[in-house]
This record gives sequence, C-alpha cells and structure tokens, in this order.
Amino acid sequence: MSTQLPMDANGHPIPALKLKSGGAHQVNITATSLRNSSAFGENTRVVSIYATSDSYVKFGDNTVTATSSDHFFPAGLYYDVALGGENSPHFTHISALRSSADGVLYISEKE
Repeated sequence: MSTQLPMDANGHPIPALKLKSGGAHQVNITATSLRNSSAFGENTRVVSIYATSDSYVKFGDNTVTATSSDHFFPAGLYYDVALGGENSPHFTHISALRSSADGVLYISEKE
C-alpha cells in the first residue's frame, strides 16, 4: 500500500501528524488554574505540549480546571497527547496550574 508517511529504516511507515495551521496555543502557568481560550479543532487528534515550568495539567471541556491532584508535567519535556479516541470523548481544552514557579505551556494541535 502506498503512503505519504515517513518511513523507518525497515521501510515501515512512521505514524506522523502535521501541525495544524492556526493551532498554536499558549496558557500561562500560574497559581490559578488557566485553560486555552479557544477550543481545539474537532479534527485535531493529538496535541504536543511543552512547559517552561513544572506544572499540573488536565484535559477536558471549556470548564476544565487543573489541581495539584492532576497529572504532573515537568518543565522542558516535549510530549504528544491524544485528545480522544473511538470510545472516549474528544477533549477541547487543557488547563494548567503551576507547581512552584510561573511559566508558559505551549500547545500545538496536530491533524
């Protein structure tokens, strides 16, 4: 079968998604939980996240709020996260809360 995906050394396709035009977001990481102001697109399957300070993150809808009980996300890590699947809801927002210092969470939508 023909594919336009990149290939590994054994000739197998590497699943890859492109960056979505207009799909870059920033969320300030502060002592108050904040979320992205505009929803992720309905065709967005994955987001890449990168934080400049240690934080806690949570995915959900336009009311999602991160707490210190949510997933810890360390500064300086670039990570891909699926926004849903066939049997799970499609998340539209991410919320971030600082661990100890303010920073910025950068989010890139991928399709």
